[in-house]
Amino acid sequence: MQYFVNTMLVLFVIFVGLTSIKIIRQSTVGIVERLGRYHKTAARGINVIVPFIDRFRAIVDLREQVMDFPPQPVITKDNVTMMIDTVIYFQVTDAFKYIYEISSPISAIENLTATTLRNIVGDLELDETLTSRDIVNTKLRAILDEATDKWGIKVNRVELKNILPPQDIQNAMEKQMRAEREKREAILRAEGQKTAAILDAEGRKQSAILTAEAVKEAAIREAEGSRQSKILNAQGEAEAILSVQRAFADSLVMIREAEADNKVLALKSLEALKVIGDGQSTKLIIPGDLAGLSGVLAALKEVVVDEKKPEQS
Repeated sequence: MQYFVNTMLVLFVIFVGLTSIKIIRQSTVGIVERLGRYHKTAARGINVIVPFIDRFRAIVDLREQVMDFPPQPVITKDNVTMMIDTVIYFQVTDAFKYIYEISSPISAIENLTATTLRNIVGDLELDETLTSRDIVNTKLRAILDEATDKWGIKVNRVELKNILPPQDIQNAMEKQMRAEREKREAILRAEGQKTAAILDAEGRKQSAILTAEAVKEAAIREAEGSRQSKILNAQGEAEAILSVQRAFADSLVMIREAEADNKVLALKSLEALKVIGDGQSTKLIIPGDLAGLSGVLAALKEVVVDEKKPEQS
């Protein structure tokens, strides 16, 4: 009998020891009640309570949590009913308020989100709702964070996950987007054709400029060649005339040294003029003194007369 009592006593002590020790995990806290009233908030690690007097009311997770609420019907300012589902990121900052200030915090946040979202979207038209997600998110987060502060909850972020207008409006929006894409495509095609035409015209312009410059350069070279040719021909003719004049001068010197009379000199002058006139030049330079030319002709006449006299005798 004593053995049975001892065994029961040991088991009772073990049971009391196990029920009086509680291990709280990291990022969580425990709410401890004593005789039905709040006693303390147990932190992470090993916590000892009084058996049968103290008990853990709840273990509260202090990490950030995510709630994805189902779509809610919302009416816009222009009377369009759409379905919007939201995602809430929140975190418990005060475990005491979270347990004792609200009976069902998750349900309360969901209902508060739905009503607040209806109020915000009700002031916006359809297009504004579709294009102003950031504005709606900011307003919704601010209102929810202020309302849930007394529950020991901090709302970190709110996101509108999906905004679904009625099917007929979706079809109209798809047609509009298709028309916008076709418009942009047509504009891009026209811009491409315009650019190609400009480049083609610029290419033809450059080609015409290069062709004109080539023709101009060829004409300049041809004119330069013709000029050089004429200069060389003129220099050749000048040198030929100079050579004839030098030969004529040499012959006159020889005649003078041989003491030839005026008749011979006149004849030589005419022969020199004949040689000059037979050249390729189109210009003939004659003495400026006409009296000198008449003297030459008179001398020539005397020569002819003198030659005929012996024949008559």
